[in-house]
Amino acid sequence: MPLTVAGRTDAGVHAMGQVASVELDPVPEALPPRLNDLLPDEIVVWSAEAAPDGFDARRDARSRVYRYRVHTAPMPSPFERGRALFWPHRLDRDALDACAAALAGSHDFTAFTPTETSHQRFERDVLRAEWIAEPLEPPHPGELLELWIEADSFMRHMVRILVGTMLEVGGGRRPIEDFTRLLDGASRRGAGPTAQAHGLYLAAVRY
Repeated sequence: MPLTVAGRTDAGVHAMGQVASVELDPVPEALPPRLNDLLPDEIVVWSAEAAPDGFDARRDARSRVYRYRVHTAPMPSPFERGRALFWPHRLDRDALDACAAALAGSHDFTAFTPTETSHQRFERDVLRAEWIAEPLEPPHPGELLELWIEADSFMRHMVRILVGTMLEVGGGRRPIEDFTRLLDGASRRGAGPTAQAHGLYLAAVRY
């Protein structure tokens, strides 16, 4: 039986809100517990429900929500290792907020996906983008900065390259004007590095 998932993620990326569709006839009772007995510990099915005929988890999605977690502190936290990007450098929060504000609306994100790509369309409609700060409980140092971004769809590495470029702006290594120019279809070489995969989460899928 073919299984369709709402979003594909790179190795090391987390998915808290993944959605999958599959045709089952009949639908077994107590499906999530039965599936969880078969799945590895890293995957848990939270719920299952009947969908309209022809529902496709990928094609019927209206938008997807990702978040990227950055741990800003002079020292790393063992509890955030593998779950957030450790960032011991200076960051201008106003600059990060300005980058996020510039993302709202439709833009050409050619600069934020690998040059070698199968994508045919590079315009994406960003519905929401904002940085949210979350202080860590003592004695853990620093705070968590999370980029929350929702768009009609995303390209490969798009969020990770956006974050890598935003961190350059927040660190004073490029001006905000340079970031906004990249949203007009600039080439990949003009953007910043690809942030590490372990800070990225597929948070939700909207239908």
